[in-house]
This record gives sequence, structure tokens and C-alpha cells, in this order.
Amino acid sequence: MTDNHTRTEEFTFNGEELLARIKDLIRQGNIRRIIIKNKEGHILMEIPLTIGVVGAVLAPTLAAIGAIAALLSEATVVVEKTVE
Repeated sequence: MTDNHTRTEEFTFNGEELLARIKDLIRQGNIRRIIIKNKEGHILMEIPLTIGVVGAVLAPTLAAIGAIAALLSEATVVVEKTVE
């Protein structure tokens, strides 16, 4: 029996890097949730990720992240990971 725990990490990116970094995080595969905050700390978007969510399902979400990134000079990304 495995004992899984959740770990939270926080990163700060400029708007131009945001979409590329989110795509990299999703490719890692052990991400449970991604939260995007503005520099004042207000949550702009929360993305729950489950195993099997790929491709066309994420396309609208990635488009929304791209729009958010265009408007932000700086964003904080909170990543919830599952670790064993």
C-alpha cells in the first residue's frame, strides 16, 4: 500500500513565461492542482488536474492562461503535487 502526500510549491513568473511554465508543470504528471495568483495575491484561476486530462480537454484552459499571461506583468503559481 502506498502512502501519498500532497506538497505545495510556489513560483513567481513574469507574464511572458507563465504559459510555457504551466505547460511544463502539466507534463510532469504528478500535479494535482495549479493556482494562478496576481501579484496582490488574488486567485485568478484554479486548475484541478486529474490523471488522464490531456490534449483537447486542456486546450481551452491553456488559452485562458495565455489571455491572463498577456494581462499580467507578474504572476504567482501555486502547484499542488502528489508525492509518495
